[in-house]
Amino acid sequence: MTLSALIETFKESVAQANLLMELTAEYCVVCLSIALLCSLIIMLVYRFFYCGPCFSANFTILLAMTALVTTTIILTISANLVLSLGMVGALSIVRFRAAIKDPLDVGFLFWSVAVGITCGAGLYLFALTGTLFLAIVYIVLQLLRGKIRSYLIITRFDDAAYDAVVAELKSAHAHIRARNAVNGKTEITASLLLWGKNRELDRRISAIDKVDSAMLVEFTGDV
Repeated sequence: MTLSALIETFKESVAQANLLMELTAEYCVVCLSIALLCSLIIMLVYRFFYCGPCFSANFTILLAMTALVTTTIILTISANLVLSLGMVGALSIVRFRAAIKDPLDVGFLFWSVAVGITCGAGLYLFALTGTLFLAIVYIVLQLLRGKIRSYLIITRFDDAAYDAVVAELKSAHAHIRARNAVNGKTEITASLLLWGKNRELDRRISAIDKVDSAMLVEFTGDV
């Protein structure tokens, strides 16, 4: 059997098994519309519940584009088996060099990719249900996390006030990360977790005698 005959036999087998779908304009529009709707939900969740160090408007646009591009790729794969094999090989060599600043951004990207895959496969109800479920879970987790915040406190004082400052830090369960002593002055950087409105540690330290300054900064990284 020649190679051309083998390819024709393979195509006939695929056609008889009904593995490929016939794309229509209406079907593509519906798939892309559902993907756009789901990506808008993802964008709104990211926009209003983002708690990272630096919000990026471009990243929200990327989330929508990722869902739509993935939907288009899945539609193409589902309509042409030969092209799908070539596309798998082409996508396997793609490498992204951009650094991800926040680990949560990776989760949002995978969320958009999942929406694109499900919409491209025609699983509209699953795509909408999964998007709404993930949105609710993320919002609830962020609201619970909002009650406990990570902070850095940077205080500068005379050496005579060292014991009082350290005692105040220990009472707040702070962990000293850095200490610098120069010419009778000491500067301490400590990390701690504060609950709710209990964020008056800087004022209490400032009230200690011979303390020059105490600055409390919210820290969005890992403590």
